[in-house]
Amino acid sequence: MKTFKVISLQVVDNEELQDFDIEDGLIINKEDGKSTWLVETYMSQKYLEFFQKAQQQENDLEIQVVISNKANDPAAFMTSIRGIKKMNGRMSVLFEGKLKKQRNEYAELLLDDLLQRGYTGDELVKEFREKMVSKPRLPVTSKPSV
Repeated sequence: MKTFKVISLQVVDNEELQDFDIEDGLIINKEDGKSTWLVETYMSQKYLEFFQKAQQQENDLEIQVVISNKANDPAAFMTSIRGIKKMNGRMSVLFEGKLKKQRNEYAELLLDDLLQRGYTGDELVKEFREKMVSKPRLPVTSKPSV
């Protein structure tokens, strides 16, 4: 098994990305031959109701996590919530799931997003370069039109 630090967590909720402020997190590649990952996040209990409702849903929960370094591209996972534990005003949420995309498509998604926003020519190139460095979060549901 390989473990990594989780830097940030987003959940796809009604086709929108919702950010969650996490205090700490860990992601584990179980290397079990089934491509299974465990993601555990530690955060405020103010999100308890959201995650309890998500746990009761039959559908998988799509999440994005940035691993190890905030400059890394987010990794998308299809998960289910395996457990929620309350502790000292905080909670731990344990997800289990599979990596959604094996290939990193961030540059293509960013370019598509900028084109949809109307950027062209030198302005497009400038914005693309800046955003490739700052790595803003993009909706998981975007599909490159290129």
